[in-house]
Amino acid sequence: MTQTLTFTCELPNGVHARPASHVEQLCNTFAADIKWENTRTGNIANAKSVLSLIGTDTLQGDECIITISGEDEMQAIEKITHFIKTEFPHCDEALETTEETGDFAPLPRNLSNLSPAVVRGHSVSSGQGRGKLIQAGGINFDNFITLPSSKGLDEEQSALSTGLEQLRNALVLQQKADNSTAVAVIDAHLSILRDEEFSAKLLSGISEGSCAAEAIIATAKHYGKQLQQSSSAYLRERELDIRDICFQLLQMIYGTDQFRCDNALTEPSICLADDLTPSQFLELDKSLLKGLLLTHGGSTSHTVILARSFNIPTLIGIEESALSPFVNQEVLIDCKQGVVITAITPELERYYQEELRVNNVLEARHAKYRNLPGCTADTIKLEVAANIAHAIEAEPAFNNGAESIGLFRTEMLYMDRTTAPDEDELYNIFCQALEAASDKSIIIRTMDIGGDKPVDYLNIPAENNPFLGYRAIRIYEEYIELFKTQLRGILRASAHGSLKIMIPMISSVEEILWVKDVLAEVRQELRKEKVPFDEKIPLGIMLEVPSVAFIIDQCSEEIDFFSIGSNDLTQYLMAVDRDNAKVTKTYNSLNPAFLRTLDHVVREVHRHGKWIGLCGELGAKGSVLPLLVGLGLDEISMSAPSIPATKERLSKLDSRKCRQLLNKAMACRTAMEVEHLLAQFRMAQSDAPLITTECIVLDADLGSKEEVIKTLSDNLYLAGRCRYPDKLADDLWAREDVFSTGLGFGFAIPHTKSEHIEQSTISVAKLAQPILWGDDEAQFVIMLTLNKHAAGDQHMKIFSKLARKIMHVDFRDSLQKATSAEEIEQLLQGAIAE
Repeated sequence: MTQTLTFTCELPNGVHARPASHVEQLCNTFAADIKWENTRTGNIANAKSVLSLIGTDTLQGDECIITISGEDEMQAIEKITHFIKTEFPHCDEALETTEETGDFAPLPRNLSNLSPAVVRGHSVSSGQGRGKLIQAGGINFDNFITLPSSKGLDEEQSALSTGLEQLRNALVLQQKADNSTAVAVIDAHLSILRDEEFSAKLLSGISEGSCAAEAIIATAKHYGKQLQQSSSAYLRERELDIRDICFQLLQMIYGTDQFRCDNALTEPSICLADDLTPSQFLELDKSLLKGLLLTHGGSTSHTVILARSFNIPTLIGIEESALSPFVNQEVLIDCKQGVVITAITPELERYYQEELRVNNVLEARHAKYRNLPGCTADTIKLEVAANIAHAIEAEPAFNNGAESIGLFRTEMLYMDRTTAPDEDELYNIFCQALEAASDKSIIIRTMDIGGDKPVDYLNIPAENNPFLGYRAIRIYEEYIELFKTQLRGILRASAHGSLKIMIPMISSVEEILWVKDVLAEVRQELRKEKVPFDEKIPLGIMLEVPSVAFIIDQCSEEIDFFSIGSNDLTQYLMAVDRDNAKVTKTYNSLNPAFLRTLDHVVREVHRHGKWIGLCGELGAKGSVLPLLVGLGLDEISMSAPSIPATKERLSKLDSRKCRQLLNKAMACRTAMEVEHLLAQFRMAQSDAPLITTECIVLDADLGSKEEVIKTLSDNLYLAGRCRYPDKLADDLWAREDVFSTGLGFGFAIPHTKSEHIEQSTISVAKLAQPILWGDDEAQFVIMLTLNKHAAGDQHMKIFSKLARKIMHVDFRDSLQKATSAEEIEQLLQGAIAE
């Protein structure tokens, strides 16, 4: 007897890949034949195939009929009815797009004044690169014009079956051996090979007289036509997987000579790709790859993570049509501003030469600190660690000076795939990270998934408030085998190096005790199996839920260490959703209440003889570093590129002064008062003179007002007197917009009072040739930049003194005839002192 279920599709975006995968997974647990019919289109699908379900073109409001027939049809109709009523409406999510919400930030004036021809993108790495723009990736089946002739039904079917089996076995072997990000791609490809409709489509082509190659290409085009029209990035990526697996199948049957896709680079290149897979990225010659431009992909996509690990400048969300006219032409990628320069004018050439100069100076300076331990000027140690999301990031992190891995986020290992990683895969990934670590330690945070980090195959319903919902430790009991598998992977790997286990979202001692019971059970299993592991592997918790701050004494009895998650602790303590634009002003880690909380927890943890670090974004903020030093933390963890600069800043701080600063900050009443206090601390830190030879350049080859302002602002940055040179320059331009600061006589005095200058400074540029400055020419530029917290009207007093002094021909002549920076310094100091 056939069972039927009629219902209306409530999904706002219809049946796309995600809800279809939920239906497919459920239906494949039954032996019965299950069909899905869309009464609007008349399309009928095999409910055990994602591809077939997507092909029904089911939209919101469509009437659907599920028909079930077979030996377990009664059990199937009961489970499927329950699923459609209770879970199916929650399977939908907002479809992905290639563009991020919000407008791009304005370009800095020093760059925008040059009227650059640019295409904007979102930066996911650092640096700049220059080379010929080429299109990479794509597999176009229309290029294969001459295909083999059919050798008959039986032989073609045999060739296809053999090819499918060989490809399946090759992927399984690669999956077991590969401990890189390519694993997620392999999973997607294996799921396609298991899809009933995919296999049926291939065989039907051969049955109609096609050779295997024709059947494979026809299958790729059939599904491509369905999926390429979708506005969903997810579906387009699924189409890429089908195209990729069909191409691999062609190569498996006919060889790579007959079916090739050559992405070989022959000269310095910027690669533009719509669909570059990790394996395709790895094939590119990194010595010639100067930049990567992706129309799709997020900051945590596997290809992007690989690009970062190779220090390849990368932008995502690029509009391909905007760059297509410039293919095979030289372009420049600038990740600092998130732009592709499509016409490199002489002015832009000089702009980026200056950018390169600054980067080279910083690189040389940071190299001195990269391999030194984190230490203050008064020899107080503070370990500087890295945050990573995959094992392939470990080696670059340690090469960048990480003293340890303070946070290995493992949730990415579970996301963007159809099944969870098994124990062997996790073991291999953790071992890969340990190999890079040598004898350094790695803190592995167990999976923080659920809630705001959905994983499709777990079928966790969407929530109104995911940050406070069903996530992290809170899902472990329901998914106990998943948790045990991860613990087994970590423990097995611990036999090969220094690993620590950290549990996220802990809010009570009960949760710690439960984790310890599960951990003890897993340990006992491994002992029985005679599998080696570190019997004394440390166990710690994330300190991000405020309740833990008041039970540190009890927690310390059960665990070995704490790590502050500053991002979540801030939002939980202040009861603010940091992703809600209307309340983000309340999300401020300089709030005195938050600083008092940090001070309390660090004191309490140390009082109980335990170790405590901080692994949130706060650790990388140079302006806040003095407060973190004042707290007395044992470690701070951050993204790897921030490590050398942090060590340099740390080496110039005195821990006692930092503690005094923290005490004053905790006594403040508002976050703004704390910001003012930090600014005053930075000003007093070096007690730098107003005029220094570091900020004086002679016979400078600068050809425009923009070059002068940029060079002098960059020099202030390199001298440690300015944190954001582009913003300081924008402040200078804001005054230039009102009136030109040219004084005549070949002199100009650009000036501003800005929050972006750390130490008030007079900078000088004596130019090799005069340049246009407003309506006049200038060859001697004196730039006055005062901190906005500087006392009173000092800004205008200095400006007036300099302006009056320049009116005297003797003084002008003395400056213009000066042959050294020291001579100019003395002349200006004398002028101000009068």
